Amino acid sequence: MKITRVETCGLRGATPEGGWSNELRPDDVVHTLVAVHTDEGITGIGSAFTSETLVRGAIDLLLPHLVGQDPVEVERITETLHQTAFWMGRGGALTHATSAIDIALWDVAGQALGRLLGGRHRARVRPYASVLMDEAGPMTDNLTQLVEQGFTAFKIGWWKFGRVDAATDERTVAAARTAIGDRLLAVDAGGSEGFFPGDLAWAKRTARMLADYDVAWFEEALAPDDLEGFAELRAGSPVPISGGEVLTRRQSFAPYLRCRAFDIVQPDTTKGGGLSESRRIGWAAQDLGIRLIPHGWNTAIGLAADLQLSSALASTDIVEYKTGSAYVDDLVTGGWPLDADGYLDIPSGPGLGVSLDQEAVEKYGTRPQFAA
Repeated sequence: MKITRVETCGLRGATPEGGWSNELRPDDVVHTLVAVHTDEGITGIGSAFTSETLVRGAIDLLLPHLVGQDPVEVERITETLHQTAFWMGRGGALTHATSAIDIALWDVAGQALGRLLGGRHRARVRPYASVLMDEAGPMTDNLTQLVEQGFTAFKIGWWKFGRVDAATDERTVAAARTAIGDRLLAVDAGGSEGFFPGDLAWAKRTARMLADYDVAWFEEALAPDDLEGFAELRAGSPVPISGGEVLTRRQSFAPYLRCRAFDIVQPDTTKGGGLSESRRIGWAAQDLGIRLIPHGWNTAIGLAADLQLSSALASTDIVEYKTGSAYVDDLVTGGWPLDADGYLDIPSGPGLGVSLDQEAVEKYGTRPQFAA
């Protein structure tokens, strides 16, 4: 089997808010699907957390290392893409595009071989509903509806957290805790936002406040490059510290793991290098007693990849579910029904185990006949 071509499809028309100061608009393209086609009629689908223009440019550069290759040799191909990208800006858009290619290659390999990532530690996993913070009324109404839908775990984040005052921070967390009862609650400060004002002293004070509300983890408490700050924060924090969503390539994660900067590491499979790289990061983390919980504010294809990752990694027993996004809820046939315990079944079909909903692709895709 050989790779014959690679095509892209940006998603626009229902792009959800991201909590950013330069807020996203519905027609902004920040997620791009990638299809890897083969001469045997098997097509794999991946997803990159970046614009279609950047993904298309990256693929134009990487295409000579793809066409004619055997797609089942996923990790050799993906590592070749990483190794040949050093002179054109590794770790940025090239790595984001490689992430989507890698996911698509695993989808092809799984369809061809009938297995994915070497085995299943679990057949279902608990999703946590990921929502933006807001004034107490709208936020708690949203959380209450999600409780009624069957979610048993939640994360609130961004908005004004760490950007106004301690009273606003605590009032927001208290309102969320009241809305969801004793269910799992995590808090995301959004430290990767440009010019995030929270410093180490703020993070230490806030971690103590979060402990009073039985918060499961404190995410992105500092700017993402503050390795020393994260290590110091984590060493004295009464709640687990997590981060890593904007890091790319396993080599970027290695110093954070060695310094025990995180209790929970959170690579985004659609940015950090795909399933191959997330799995390697997960193995390295596991050896150090660090959990991997993937960052998943992306698409249904990203969620499908994370579900397969959670099946393959022994300690990844929860995944992020971006609520209220058509790119998650509507993009694959059948959607994502929760079972009676608030869990998602991990698809057991070939490859990623999901199929694109063609009507959704036609509605939201920049290329309506993509992968049809």
